[in-house]
Amino acid sequence: MKFCSLALISLFATAALNAAEVTALYTAQVPYDAGQSNAREQAYADALKQVILRVSGSELLSDTDLYEALFPDPAAYVVQFQPGVEQTMFVSFDGNAIEKTLRDAGQTLWGGDRPVTLVWVAVDWGQGEREIIGAADAEVREGDARSLDRNRQLRERILEIAASRGLPVVFPLLDSEDLANLDYSDIWGGFDERVLAASRRYDVNSVLIGRVRADGNAQKRWTYHFGDERRNWSGDPEVIIAQLSELLAAQFAIGGDEPLRAVDVSIAGVTSVDNYGEVQKIMAGVNVIDSYAITEIAGDRVRYRVTAHGGAARLARALRYAGLVEQERIDLGGLEDDNLQPDTLEFFFSP
Repeated sequence: MKFCSLALISLFATAALNAAEVTALYTAQVPYDAGQSNAREQAYADALKQVILRVSGSELLSDTDLYEALFPDPAAYVVQFQPGVEQTMFVSFDGNAIEKTLRDAGQTLWGGDRPVTLVWVAVDWGQGEREIIGAADAEVREGDARSLDRNRQLRERILEIAASRGLPVVFPLLDSEDLANLDYSDIWGGFDERVLAASRRYDVNSVLIGRVRADGNAQKRWTYHFGDERRNWSGDPEVIIAQLSELLAAQFAIGGDEPLRAVDVSIAGVTSVDNYGEVQKIMAGVNVIDSYAITEIAGDRVRYRVTAHGGAARLARALRYAGLVEQERIDLGGLEDDNLQPDTLEFFFSP
């Protein structure tokens, strides 16, 4: 039975590219058996665990004693619930209250601003049938219902798994532009540079490339590109999405014990009022930023004094994946003393 509805999936799958504000982090769909005496309480408990997995990761859930001490009464965080299809229930929680509990306990917290991952999957169905999974089924041959169905099932399986972890993912359009730039053999053969080149039109920094055989015993090979980093994985989509979630959480989640540091940020290329508004939106949406203020506007450059969780290194990474281009970093050190010169980051805004 599938407990993650397509309506919930769409909140993740249709997010704006590059980075997305995931708005369904605190809503979960779980099994609900009205015949059980404690059905609602069990649904609340199951749903809260799904939410904690998305926003804090698996480490807290693995520490049963700590988790139960922090969240002894899941019902206290519920703000809304409603029945779903096939004996399920949607449960929505008070995100602010959950975040406060996690922060007060020094636990990791990953907010709603998350990089979008573009997923390319080449599938060998056997007997010479090979296909790329796209965002829709427009390229499927008319009348080939079996091909249409199996492609949709694999795509929706990946979307469901990603939604359960709070990861916004998208599939390529596979339109004439995509198909002119690469084909099945490029993906299957490991020609990742061609795949990454075809990915540039989607304006993403996070790209997952899969090679899957229909034979359940065959190894499923995946390559993950995150900016300049590359990882090689193998396994079913459930395993790969879990690894992807943990990796991104390590990059973007804020640890409860991470100190606040002062950082000077200079952003060039701000040549219009619209540009300024877009840069302000980027600054407001970066999860590691606690506060910021403009210190100077000169020509096409805007300077900010930023207070960031974890300091310049975490902030630089977050700004890169928010779409800014890093130019130069000058590390002046001395961050333990707030009276000393803060780090300086140099970025360029390109609309």
